[in-house]
Amino acid sequence: QVQIVESGGGLVQPGGSLRLSCAASESIFTIYTMAWYRQAPGKQRELVAMMREGTGTTNYLDSVKGRFTISREYAKNTIYLQMDDLKPEDTAVYYCNWDVVADRYSTRKTYWGRGTQVTVSS
Repeated sequence: QVQIVESGGGLVQPGGSLRLSCAASESIFTIYTMAWYRQAPGKQRELVAMMREGTGTTNYLDSVKGRFTISREYAKNTIYLQMDDLKPEDTAVYYCNWDVVADRYSTRKTYWGRGTQVTVSS
């Protein structure tokens, strides 16, 4: 079982920055994608940024392009979401997920963290 833990959320003023972290608890047999989603009150969860293993290809929600950057630290089995020039509409709970095969005896599965709150307000 892979445990996913997010951290780094908080309250920030418009125009400010935050960096979210998402750590997987153990080494993983095969990784397909790593991603950040967010869910604002009363809205559906939406994909914010995704990175594909191997190619390192990334894609972003249109509204965050040029402001958010997804990255990975292989040694720590951790991904990050650097968020710059934050806007009030970025306020949401941010969730991380890893689409993986945990070990040689497992099947492909998506693991989610519990989320971290990001609030952008003056």
